[in-house]
Parts: sequence; C-alpha cells; structure tokens
Amino acid sequence: MFVRRFSLRDFRSWDSLTLDLLPGTTVFLGSNGHGKTNILESLGYLSTLSSHRVSADAPMIRSGTASAFAGATVVNAGRELTIDVELIEGKSNRARINQSPTRRPREVLGILQSVMFAPEDLSLVRGDPSDRRRYLDELLTSRIPRMAAVRADYDKVLRQRSALLKTAGAALRRGSGENVLSTLEVWDGHLAAHGAQLLAGRLELVHDLAPHLVESYRSIAPESRPASIRYRSSLGTSLDPEFTDPTRVPGIDDVAYLEERFHHELSVMRTKEIDRGVCLVGPHRDDLELVLGDTPAKGFASHGESWSYALSLRLAGFSLLRTDGSDPVLLLDDVFAELDRRRRQALAAVAATAEQVLITAAVPEDVPEELEAAKFGVEASETPEGRISRIVSKDLSEEVESDE
Repeated sequence: MFVRRFSLRDFRSWDSLTLDLLPGTTVFLGSNGHGKTNILESLGYLSTLSSHRVSADAPMIRSGTASAFAGATVVNAGRELTIDVELIEGKSNRARINQSPTRRPREVLGILQSVMFAPEDLSLVRGDPSDRRRYLDELLTSRIPRMAAVRADYDKVLRQRSALLKTAGAALRRGSGENVLSTLEVWDGHLAAHGAQLLAGRLELVHDLAPHLVESYRSIAPESRPASIRYRSSLGTSLDPEFTDPTRVPGIDDVAYLEERFHHELSVMRTKEIDRGVCLVGPHRDDLELVLGDTPAKGFASHGESWSYALSLRLAGFSLLRTDGSDPVLLLDDVFAELDRRRRQALAAVAATAEQVLITAAVPEDVPEELEAAKFGVEASETPEGRISRIVSKDLSEEVESDE
C-alpha cells in the first residue's frame, strides 16, 4: 500500500498543497514549527479519523478559515482509491470516496492503513490508560473498519447513561426514582450489548498482537527482561480471569458471554454508580497492562526501556497489519532524533522493508543512512493570515504542485 498523491487545504499551517509521491522512503526536512509534522498528521487523520497530537478536530483547521481539507489517492494491490475528508468548524465533517459523498466519515476507514511513530508515543507506557485504549482502538478499526461504528454506538450510549446517572441520585431522594431505575435498565442493556462487542474485539486484538509484541521488544532490547501484555477489564471478578489471558484463543460465543457478564457487573455496581454519578463499568475504564518480566512497565521501566516498549507496540501493530495482507504506510514523525543507535537501527530495518515510509526530520543527519530517500524541504513564513508552510526544495523527478 502506498499514497500516490495527497492534498491539503487550510490544514494547520498549509493553505494549499498537492504532492505526488512514490513507493519507498520520502523525508520532509525542516526546522521545528515549520509544518512538516502537519503533513504526517493529515495522513494519519485520513487513516484513523483522529490526530496523534490533539483530541479535537478544531486545531487542525487553519486559523481564520472555517474548514480544512485532506485527501489522498491510495494504491493497494493495484487498486486505486481516492479519499478525502473536510473538517468543518461547528458542523459535522464530510468525507468522499472517489468523489462520491459518504453517509458518514468513518466509511473511509480501512482504505489507508498507516502506523505512526512519534515522540508522543512515550505516553503509551508512561501515560494514562486512555492512551493505551486509544492505541488499541485505532489498531482495531484499522484491522476491522466496522468496529468504528461499534465504538461510536458505545460512546453515544455511554454519554446518555452517564447523564442519567448524574440525576438518578437526586431523583431517588425525591422519591421519584422508579422511572429513573427502569430507564437505567434500558440503557444498561444498550451499554452491555455494544460494550461486549467492543471488548470482544479488543480481546481478540490483544491475543493476535501479543506474539508480535514479544518478538518486537526482543529484537530492540535483547538484554532486557521479556515484555508481555494483558488486558485488564473493569468487569473485574465478574469475568473469568482466564478470559483476559492473551494466550486464550477467542471463541464465537465470547460476545454473548461478555454481555451477560456486563449485565451482572452493572447490577452489582448499581448503588456505587448512582452514588458517584458516573459509569464505573465498561471498556472506557479498561487498560492494557504492559509488563516487563514480572513488573509493570509504567513506573518501573527505565527511560530506555520505556522507549523500547513504546517502539515495540508500534512495530507490533505494523507487523500485525502486515500479516493481514497489506503493508501499512509507515509515518515516522521526528522519531529518529529521540532514539539511541540500537533503536534507530531496529526501526530503520523495519522501515527498509515497508512499501512506503514518510519521515519528518529537522536535519538530514537524523535519518539513518541505510534509508535511501527522496527529500522535500519544508519552510514556513509569517504572513498577515498567519504562518504559512511551503515546499521549498525537492529532489524527486515528480513535479510538486504547491501554491507559492
């Protein structure tokens, strides 16, 4: 899989850009803050409908404009598809496939598969559980695009049920809680149904990902303790402990079992949830446990071990997507400058085998010599409209189309 062409309009610091790309390695060189990362962010967004830098879409819309546009023509096994997404301030985003509007932006998911490496990846090890849940869910929807709809349905039900819990305690104290409890039971059913599907998908993903993670970490840090992962569910003791063992093979009855366990745990936690006014059960409270030897990586791993683990998680995701039949596009955002020689070599070895690699770097020396790459220079200038990025040099034979 590779991106043959991509276009931006009013995306971050880019007012207009169209680039033709080739398979192999392409490097975007420029000083920090000049817009090179924005290019990779836009391609990552087309792949996952989320940014690796911010949680909301608004910051990606160039200041002073009402919308932003990102599009890409993707070639996969000889088949070519063009996707684009328009981010609209204060309104729902719009997407198209081969110029035809989609009913929902998430219909473009799966057309461009990518794996992003960035300095922010250290949060996968040292950050909150939400960082690791996001890692799992983005990888899950890359493999199975329909899971994006499951996530969206779950999040919608979670918001509705959480809003009801905030008022349930007061209603019960007023003696009018009977209707609230019956309504809550309805939302329990929806939460259990969607949550069971999402949890089953995550558990299957962890099962498939685990051996790739073990091998990736061993290749990067052979002298370190072995790495392993395990899923920690908020269903707690309601769930058979063996169910979250990554060596357990997922079964066809998993969703039904998990839905039944959801209902049980929701009934057990009912009083606590009403007292606290929050939803205490579900995938939104789960975590991916990262282990080195017999200890958690978070809080116990050294800085080097943490970087090795974060890098291994990304490499494992790349390897897993590859086994599904297609090389994802590798997006390496200023990551080589963060790594020591061994880790640089490990990442470069994987990058050298990928069909397409897009790299950002501040200076050419940050890119390993073994990666023969085409190079684009990126520079920004201050204008009355704000900072505007431009392609200022290139060594590709392909023509670059960019407003100057």
